[in-house]
Amino acid sequence: MPQKTILVVEDNVIVAMELQARLVQAGYLVTGIAATGDAAVQQALARRPDLLLMDITLKGPMDGIEAVTRIQEVYSPAVIYVTAYANESVRNRVMATHPAAYLTKPFEPGDLLRAVAKALEKE
Repeated sequence: MPQKTILVVEDNVIVAMELQARLVQAGYLVTGIAATGDAAVQQALARRPDLLLMDITLKGPMDGIEAVTRIQEVYSPAVIYVTAYANESVRNRVMATHPAAYLTKPFEPGDLLRAVAKALEKE
């Protein structure tokens, strides 16, 4: 069975590297790390990962929700949002993209890995 691939979209380099390390240790292939919405769209469309691990607040004018919407116009990877923001208007925008999960920072590493496994199981 081919290794499942994940694109990490996170504008905090330290957090992105920690997420990457945890995912690799769990046996997943991280195809890249993007810090902006534009970079996320470009990398996702070029590499077609199975899962997007998407922060909502990113550097630049495009947030993670808009990036997912643009990606979903071309193909439909599983999406897990990770964010420190959980207000109702953001959640409504998130739910319109039909994510596999929505994790609020800080979260436990076990919660992340369970969400990833469940999201990829559906793929």
